[in-house]
Amino acid sequence: MVALTVVWGVLLAGLTWHSARNDPPTVREQRTMAQAMPRVEAAIGELVAAASGTVYALAPAEFEQGCRVTPFADGAILRRHVELAVPAGEERAVLERVAEGLPSTWRAGVRLTSDGPRLRADAGEFVTVSGRTVADGRVRLSVETGCRPADAVLASLLPEYPRGPESAALSAALSALGVQAGGPDELMQVACPSGGVARTRRADVAAAAQSPQAALAPLAGGTPVVATDQLYAYRHDGVAVLVELYEDRTVLAATTGCAD
Repeated sequence: MVALTVVWGVLLAGLTWHSARNDPPTVREQRTMAQAMPRVEAAIGELVAAASGTVYALAPAEFEQGCRVTPFADGAILRRHVELAVPAGEERAVLERVAEGLPSTWRAGVRLTSDGPRLRADAGEFVTVSGRTVADGRVRLSVETGCRPADAVLASLLPEYPRGPESAALSAALSALGVQAGGPDELMQVACPSGGVARTRRADVAAAAQSPQAALAPLAGGTPVVATDQLYAYRHDGVAVLVELYEDRTVLAATTGCAD
């Protein structure tokens, strides 16, 4: 009986070791941030491709530390966003169009809630996708990992790509406003599902002395996609430019997207 117990224990230990080395993770806590990153990047790429034709910008990644993976282990949450500027009143239609453009396996859908239309989708490997209206004419698409073991520095997980025409479009907008970036601009980028790269170059500057809408109108060709007191969005030479207007500062983002 003792011998049988020892044999069973050895067999169980061997099966456990084999499963840990070869079986895919079955819960989120088993997949680290580095392992989840390719899925997050792919999900952002799919969102960018599905949002093609709108004026959008990639937002800086958010890396929140201090969540609890288990009662005994800390972790981190990674969130990435795509900010869309759309004509007021078309927010739900845009969310539905994005949902239709996502892979069928994600089971994406839009439903009306008490807080407005909400997009929900499952990108796989415990990565969630959502979308919502954040203001009139503003839609935010998000990808989130949930709490994971943080096994790498975020900066080391993000791939680097060369500069593109978004740099020239950002410079043209800054020049039109008559302002200069107070520090180095930010570059966000993601690989597109069909190849190529979508990039957003972003600058945070002082508020312009003149009317931003009037200063940027020539670049927009007189036909901006959105023009309000808080937001000005347009396309110029194939680059989408989104300008957020605040009392004390202006945030500009120039984006080259995935091919239609």
